[in-house]
Formats: sequence, structure tokens, C-alpha cells
Amino acid sequence: MRRRILSSAVTLSVVAATLVVTQSASSADSTTAADATAHDYVVLYEPGTAETDARAAIQAAGGTVVSSNTEVGYALVRSAAAGFAQAADASPALVGAARNRSIGKAPAEVRADADAVERLTEAERAAAAAAPRTTLGKAAKGTGDPLSPLQWDMAAIRATPAGSYATEKGSKKVTVGIIDTGVDGSHPDIAPNFDAAASRNFTTDMPDIDGVCEVASCVDPADVDDDGHGTHVASTIGSPLNGIGVAGVAPEVHLVNIRAGQDSGYFFLQPTLDALTYAGDAGVDVVNMSFYVDPWLFNCTANPADSPAEQQEQRIVVEATQRALDYARSKGVLPVSASGNEATDLGVPGVDASSPDYPVDAEGDPIAARERTIDNSTCLSVPAESDGVVTVNSTGPSGRKAYYSNYGTEQSDVSAPGGDAYDTANGRLDPKALVLAAYPQHLAVANGDVDAAGVPTNPMVVRDCDGDVCGYYQYLQGTSMAAPHAAGVAALIVSRYGTKDPAHPGTLTLAPSVTEQVLLGTATDVPCPVPAQFTYRRVSATAGVVTSTATCAGPADDNGFYGQGVVDALSAVS
Repeated sequence: MRRRILSSAVTLSVVAATLVVTQSASSADSTTAADATAHDYVVLYEPGTAETDARAAIQAAGGTVVSSNTEVGYALVRSAAAGFAQAADASPALVGAARNRSIGKAPAEVRADADAVERLTEAERAAAAAAPRTTLGKAAKGTGDPLSPLQWDMAAIRATPAGSYATEKGSKKVTVGIIDTGVDGSHPDIAPNFDAAASRNFTTDMPDIDGVCEVASCVDPADVDDDGHGTHVASTIGSPLNGIGVAGVAPEVHLVNIRAGQDSGYFFLQPTLDALTYAGDAGVDVVNMSFYVDPWLFNCTANPADSPAEQQEQRIVVEATQRALDYARSKGVLPVSASGNEATDLGVPGVDASSPDYPVDAEGDPIAARERTIDNSTCLSVPAESDGVVTVNSTGPSGRKAYYSNYGTEQSDVSAPGGDAYDTANGRLDPKALVLAAYPQHLAVANGDVDAAGVPTNPMVVRDCDGDVCGYYQYLQGTSMAAPHAAGVAALIVSRYGTKDPAHPGTLTLAPSVTEQVLLGTATDVPCPVPAQFTYRRVSATAGVVTSTATCAGPADDNGFYGQGVVDALSAVS
């Protein structure tokens, strides 16, 4: 699972027909001293509050509306008033205000820790590079795309030519939205199914955390991914059967980039709310969400370790995200989320020592993560524990719950392949136990994973060519990789059973409740291991043998490790 959602800089993208944009009091050409100390906030309206009344309350508190979303009931507000947040919190027309852009530079180790599971640690990558190379085998004609032999994940859910492809490959009348770090629409194994015109970028690059902007406006085109995470997710969902590289769960489905993640992997509140609203208005059928809300791993409504301002911020994140999810679902969108990579029982989360992971306080001053005792009844991981979301755990090649995957009897809906580098016969790392999917070429070069001749430099990256057209693919693991398998199966379900969508002519639709019912109901039941306390054994090149445990609870048809089972593409469309 790729982190985050807190709140971000102003986006110049058009959100949707329902987004009302109002210019701030001062323009970029007439910056004043007050502007230099102004902050941006997401202000949530009380339910039923009229837009005019909300704007009046914001103005009275000392804020200026930059943009607003009348459907969900929030505004992006700028204010230089020292007591703006407190005044907004006190207004009867407003739920309150949460800082939208935290000013400060996230230390490199924060991002490195978050990437350690998905991309492996530097030591693990070095160990993989030192291991003997294996000869790359390619699929025989008619048995999938060339790299299908490396896609154990697709075989595990029967998304293969002999499985679901024979019945349903997906439809261009069905759209899956990837709410992530972007999608490389030029990748040869994504381009045939990618709709650049319908794609949107709701983020603005922030040099203090994202590095130098790639374009002058700092707003990347909607077919760019400078992180690689979103491209991997999109590929798993819908890479076409086109004679190159890999194939996705739904190889003929329509893919749309609805970017809400920064290059650095942080997901802030306002772009995420905008992305969910856009998904509902644009006729998207399924959205994949492989992130959580920054800076809090758990958003707690009244944790005594947090200040009143921090408590209010977390309450607003929970409520605002829930409203946006409800809106999207009311428009026919099924939200699918990763459960997280902390190896935590979400029903008994215990202590959180990683929050806040973005090192600033409510006033923008640097702070460090601190230890908080998490109360399951008042703390939520958003969006994984939000209502109306299908939450997905991760499995490895053997079918076991992945060592890093979160779990929990209340929180787990289904499971899907997400990779487990140590799910091998001897417990030693094997890159092929991860999930292989598309990798933007420019990132592969920039990261040193491909040399000047275009040849991969390590076993974490694979190249496949069709004539002079080459695609690059990387091995990743995580619940971020599990969720798109479930989202892809959901897209197959809409393709198979959907009906004409009167709101969006030429497309199909299916009530999210029906899609969810079929997705969960056709998943393959997997019982808890015996004994229920499972011990993971990982043989590390640097640390030796490492063990950890996780305890499964519940019956075979609905338990904490697997939810209602591992998704099954063939059963879902049969």
C-alpha cells in the first residue's frame, strides 16, 4: 500500500462540473506581505449548509475561498489570519478547517521507510542482484502475452486465456479510475486501453518534497507518472493482450488516470476529494485506491496524545473523505482500497509510532513522529476503514497471507495476490515472488535500473520487445499490488453484467452494491492456518533468519487473513 492523503497545494485542473472556482483576493502578480504568511485549508461545511452561508462563514472567520465543491460540501480556503482554523471550527455553519498544505520538507528516510516493503530495502535489492540470474521464459502463442509465465498472480485468480479471458476480457464501455501517483499513458502495454482525454491530474508538484518540477507550471500532464506506482497498478488492472509484456486482469477495460498522489508518494486531502468527485461525475465504474491519509497512519477523533488542532484535523479527514466516497458510490463507483503494509491486525492496532509521517505540526513547524496508543473504536485508517470501500489484503505465491499485509476480522473484505518476496521453499528472497507490471521507461533509466543500451541492470526489472517497441516492467509487492487485482475483477463483473448507463451514453453501469456482492460472493474461501498463529520465516542476507507472527481468526468463509476469500476472475464472470 502506497501511503497517504492529507491535503495539498492548489490545483489548476478542472475538478468537475460541480466544482465552483473563485479567484483569491490577490493574484500571483501582486503578492503582498500577508500572502507570504497565508495558509491553505480544507474547510468542511456542516451538512445542509447552503453554499452562500458557508462562504459567508468562511469570510467572517478571515478566509478567502479559492475553490469549492458543492456536492460534497467543502472548500479550499486561503487565510493569513492566525486564528482562522479556530474561528472556522467555532462557526455553526462549518465542521471546521484542516491545514491543506503543510509547509516543510519530508526527510528522505520517511519516504524510504514507506517504500521498503514495496520496492524492498537497498540490502534486499543488492541481495537479489547478486543471486544467479534465471533464463527468461516466454509464453507460447495463444497462452497469453510473452511474460505471462512470470505472472503467477494472474494464474492464482484464473485471469488467463484458459480462465476468465475465455468468457470476459473486459469492455471499453467500462472505466476503471486509478487514483494514484499518475499513469504513464505512453507505455506500450497501457496505451491501447488508456484514455488521455478523460484523465485528470489534481496535484501540483511541490519542490520541497517532490524535487524539481518537470514542467514550468509544476502541473504534470495527465498521462505522466514520475513515481511508477500508479503505472504498476494500472498495468495489473488492464494491460492489454497485445503481444508484448504482461496482461492485466481485465485486458480490454478502459483505463483513466485520476491522479491525486504527489511524485514523492504523499496523498493530500483536497486532490483526493476532487479525484473521487470527478470519478462520480465522469461515469467511472471502479476506482483503485492504494494509499492512506498523511500524516496519520490512523486518523483518531480524540487521541489524548494529539493536540486539539490535530484531533480536529483528523476528524475532518475522516468525515470529508467519507462524504466524497459516498458521493462517488452514489454515482455508480465501487471504491477498492489496499489494507496497508504494516503487518497489523487493524482490529487490535496497538501502538502507532510512525505518525505524523509528514514532519510538521498544525502551524507548519517541524515535529517528529511520536508513540500513540490506538483505540480501534475511535481511530481509522482512511480510506481502508472508511464505509463503502472494498478492502483488500495481500497474498503470496503459495496463497498465504503476505508477511507485511494488514488484516482483521472487521476490516478485511477479500484478498488478492500482492506478492511476498520470502514466500519461497527456503524462505530466501526471490524477486519472482513479487508482482510484475509496467514500469515507465524514463524512471527505469533515471533510477539506474536500465543501462544506456536499454538493458535491465538488475533482476527487479524485465524488458520485453515486439520488434523495435520495448516495454519495461518491475517487480513490486504490497497491498497496493493486491488491490488492483480486485479492482480488475470488479471491472470484469461490470463488463459482464452491466447495463446501459443513461447518464453516460455508450457506457455500461452496475450498482456498486451488486458489483461488490458478486466480487465477494465468488471469492475462493481460504481457512485460517493451523495453528491460527502463523509464523513467518524470512532468511535475510544481512540479518539472518527473521521471524514474525500473525494470528488469524474467523471461519473459512470470512476471516481476518483472507476476508471472504481470494478473488476469482473466472468465477466472477461465469
